[in-house]
Amino acid sequence: MPQYWLMKSEPDEVSIDDLASLPGQTVPWTGVRNYQARNFMRDHMHVGDGVLFYHSSCPEPGIAGLAEVASAAYPDATQFDPQSKYHDPKSSRENPRWLHVDVKLARKTRLLSLAEMRERPELATMRVLERGNRLSITPVTPAEWNAVLRLLDKA
Repeated sequence: MPQYWLMKSEPDEVSIDDLASLPGQTVPWTGVRNYQARNFMRDHMHVGDGVLFYHSSCPEPGIAGLAEVASAAYPDATQFDPQSKYHDPKSSRENPRWLHVDVKLARKTRLLSLAEMRERPELATMRVLERGNRLSITPVTPAEWNAVLRLLDKA
């Protein structure tokens, strides 16, 4: 059974339009520096899992498209690059701290805004809507996934 995830990206870093323009419409999900989010990728994500591609830290945050996990977790090279804002001097190639998966575009959608999501009782349990939740990757239940798909297909 596939699992489902909400993955946040700042549009200034990688937007849904950026993803659509990349070769193979696939991007490595670099820069995750939270152990719980890393562990989701390492221990629970599988190729083919569904992804809600979420724009965060922007004027109108929300779900901007659908994607899928396109690789198993592997070391995030940005942790080794001293020029990267994601550099981690305590990480080594022999013992990397940070992993990522590749994400492939399924389709761009209308923006399902955070405000609209908050108005929908069928989405009330989504972790992204919890007060204080700052995780960049959160699990999504099959019921939440299907509710989002219905909302996206309405408009």
